Amino acid sequence: MTINLWHCHNSRSLRVLWALEEMQLDYQVHSLPFPPRFKDESFLEVNSLGTIPFLKDNNCELTESTAMLLYLAEKYQVNKLRLTINDSEYGDFLNWLFQSDATFTFPLTLVLRYSQFESIERQQPQVVEDYSIWFMARLKRLNEHLLTHKYLCGDKFTIADIAVGYSLYLGKMLGLDQYFKPQTAKYLTRLMARPAFIKANSIGKNIANYEISEISDD
Repeated sequence: MTINLWHCHNSRSLRVLWALEEMQLDYQVHSLPFPPRFKDESFLEVNSLGTIPFLKDNNCELTESTAMLLYLAEKYQVNKLRLTINDSEYGDFLNWLFQSDATFTFPLTLVLRYSQFESIERQQPQVVEDYSIWFMARLKRLNEHLLTHKYLCGDKFTIADIAVGYSLYLGKMLGLDQYFKPQTAKYLTRLMARPAFIKANSIGKNIANYEISEISDD
C-alpha cells in the first residue's frame, strides 16, 4: 500500500515530504488549504484532530512530523538518512531530532500566532519579541556545533538535519534569519539547495491560502 501524507504548504508536513523525496519512497500526497479543519472539514473524517501533517501507512497512523521521520527511516531501513543504536552519535541523533520541535519550533509557533494568526486586537507584540529572543537563545548549541560540522551527526545528512532544517526555515519565513550566525545561515542555505527540499517545497503551493500564516502546524 502506498504511503499517504496529508499536507499544507510550508507547514511541518514539509519535513515529511522532504524525507520522502530523499528516501525515494512511493507516496501519495493530499494537499489541503490551511487551516484544514476549517477549509476542508472532510479532513476531520481522516484525522479527528484536524492537524497537519497526518501520515497513514497501512494500519499505522501518525500525527507528529518528527515521529514520521523516524518511523519512515526505521520502517524502510533507509540507512543513509539515519543512525542506529550502535552508532556512537546515536544519542546526539535522537536529541537533535526531538529538539527540533520541543525546543526550536515551539517558540516559533507563538511568534507566528501572535504576529499573524490572531486578529489585530489580539496580537501580542511583547509575546512575539519574547519568544523570538527565546528561539535565538535556543540556537546557541547549534551555532557552536556548526562551526566544526557540516551536518548534525554521523558526518552525513540525516533526518535530524531535515527536522532541524525545517525549524530554521520557519525562522527564516518569520524574518528571524537576519539574526542567524553565519555558519547557521550557510547550513540552512545548503539544506534548501538540496533537490529533494526544492521539490517538496513546491508541492501544494498552488492551493495555499496564506503567505506567512500557512507556515505552522494547525
